[in-house]
Amino acid sequence: MKSLLLATALTATAGIAFAAPEKYNLDASHSQIVFNYNHLGFSTGYGMFSGFDGEIMFDQEDPANSSVTVSFPVRSMMTGWEARFEHFMSEDFFGAGEDEMVTFTSTGIEVTGDTTALITGDLTLNEVTKSVVLDAVLNQVAEHPMEKKPWAGFSATTTVLRSDFNVGQFAPFVSDEVQIELSVEAMKAE
Repeated sequence: MKSLLLATALTATAGIAFAAPEKYNLDASHSQIVFNYNHLGFSTGYGMFSGFDGEIMFDQEDPANSSVTVSFPVRSMMTGWEARFEHFMSEDFFGAGEDEMVTFTSTGIEVTGDTTALITGDLTLNEVTKSVVLDAVLNQVAEHPMEKKPWAGFSATTTVLRSDFNVGQFAPFVSDEVQIELSVEAMKAE
């Protein structure tokens, strides 16, 4: 009798498809990373990275089983003023060559609500790798109205210390803390 029940249970579960993460590619035209810092107590400076590559392995049924990887050149930074950009690329800060990349690779996801999670990952910047935590929100998963394919949108925030990545020049006058906001769209890969 036990073997009959076991065989029935195995047969019943054999037809069930277990969800697995699905690959989504970042939409470079609608993904940005904006950062800000305090400048001498007088103003808030802003910068942005856009047009970067990355992928999300998204498990909608079990978001903790998802992952994300992103990379972009340091020199893709936009500051709104060429002289500031050149100063950031100098030895005072990044000393970034043409091919130096910023990367983020998730190492774990803790689901905190229906549409929220803490994404822990390794951020590599200026040849230093540190663990950071992104406070993330799933904005929407739906069919894109123009592309007619599955699309996902996410937002996240975090704070990093410049000095942790050896770009802490002029701290504390120029704040060591840098606030980071991310907004990304990703399309389901074909």
